[in-house]
Amino acid sequence: MKNHVFFIFILSLIVGCSSTKNVIKKSFSAEEVTLIMNADSLKPMRVYKINNKKDSLLLRAKSSYIKPNPKDPILQNFIKRLYATVRDSMSMGVGIAAPQVGVLKNIIWVQRFDKENFPFEVYLNPKIVSYSENKQTMKEGCLSIPDRTETLSSRSFAITIEYDTMNAEHKSEIVNSFTSVVFQHEIDHLNGILYLDHLKKDMRDIKP
Repeated sequence: MKNHVFFIFILSLIVGCSSTKNVIKKSFSAEEVTLIMNADSLKPMRVYKINNKKDSLLLRAKSSYIKPNPKDPILQNFIKRLYATVRDSMSMGVGIAAPQVGVLKNIIWVQRFDKENFPFEVYLNPKIVSYSENKQTMKEGCLSIPDRTETLSSRSFAITIEYDTMNAEHKSEIVNSFTSVVFQHEIDHLNGILYLDHLKKDMRDIKP
């Protein structure tokens, strides 16, 4: 009887470990895992550009939900590499979204100009739940659209966002001014939208 109980206990541990690994693996596709794990956390990733046909197709695709899991080594490595990419001397952006490095997951980094010392913060599954009617005019650029900036007048001054943290906390907050533009820009990337799409709309709206 003791041996039988011990066998069941060991079997449950094996099944439990196996299912945990499967959850982690399913967070990313096999191709994404290869892309993420081909270097350590300090190595920037290649930024996808719209002037590359294959890159452009991926940048136009929608990203999917990512399960917050601080124990997922692949997710941890990816978040750190995504940060290394946006802070790379060749890039130096104020925000970045996972699709910009070829990973279709709802993850962004944003520089918080509305906080002391302008920290970078990571957000999982961010979405905008409300937009102010008041708009603002700002110049925008994009790491995926090299050597070009444009002035947009269609970004809301204030937005309400919801998101998950790495510790699976679900939060909500109001963001305004330039930081809200960064959020709107990066969340657009998760939906396959580029700021040039807003430029086209701006131009249509000002036509008589």
